[in-house]
Amino acid sequence: MNLEIAAGQVRLAAHVSEPPVSEGEPPTVLLCHGYPSGALPAEAAGRSFPDLADRIANEGWRAITFAFRGCGGSTGNFSLSGWLDDLLAMIDQIDTFGPSRGTWLAGYGTGGGLCISAAARRPQVAGVAAMGAPADFSDWANHPRRLLQHAREVGAISDPAYPQNQEHWTRQLRTIRPVDDAALLAPRPFLVLHGSDDDSVPSFDARVLGDAHASAELRIVSGAGHDLRHDPRAVAILLGWLDRQRHGSEPIDASRA
Repeated sequence: MNLEIAAGQVRLAAHVSEPPVSEGEPPTVLLCHGYPSGALPAEAAGRSFPDLADRIANEGWRAITFAFRGCGGSTGNFSLSGWLDDLLAMIDQIDTFGPSRGTWLAGYGTGGGLCISAAARRPQVAGVAAMGAPADFSDWANHPRRLLQHAREVGAISDPAYPQNQEHWTRQLRTIRPVDDAALLAPRPFLVLHGSDDDSVPSFDARVLGDAHASAELRIVSGAGHDLRHDPRAVAILLGWLDRQRHGSEPIDASRA
């Protein structure tokens, strides 16, 4: 089911997949895409996520995915705090989709980092899976003009007059820090999944996030790059983690990562 969700003044294009067999109150997972690139412009960001949502729904979940502002069919322009606001708005409206046994977050790249930060701000979130997530956004903060230009080039910012306050737009890149928020997420379940050959976000970030949480399930996929959404091994690890969350099982030994 496709629909629009209000997040302040923007409208977010969303997709909801229900489990094939009704359980009355299924668990809910919110799936978040990453930042667009030259190979995957903003209009195509998250395009494959409804398929992932459908697959997860077949395992007994209500799976919801959406396009952050400036991406896909959503309105607005990219800013890091705006994306965080989008995710918080989705969490706050989760009850409108029906009764649920709890809310989990799963995100890729920038979306994964924001899942950590959103969960730190919303104690009702039961757990987080972060795939290829950065520990912070310092690389962006050190080169804000380059990021702003790139956001325009990929279509995540379409308004030529945006942002009106570039200093505020840049400050968000330093104040939103998943590594600090990972400690606030604890002791809730936390899957940190990363590719060993990620050339966008080094795997060291995954270890930093895991250490900050102190009891994270850290999995490094050998030979995998940044695009874990399309790596079948990474998808299998996510599905396994979600299955354990759904059944309340203990996490596997993270030393096997």
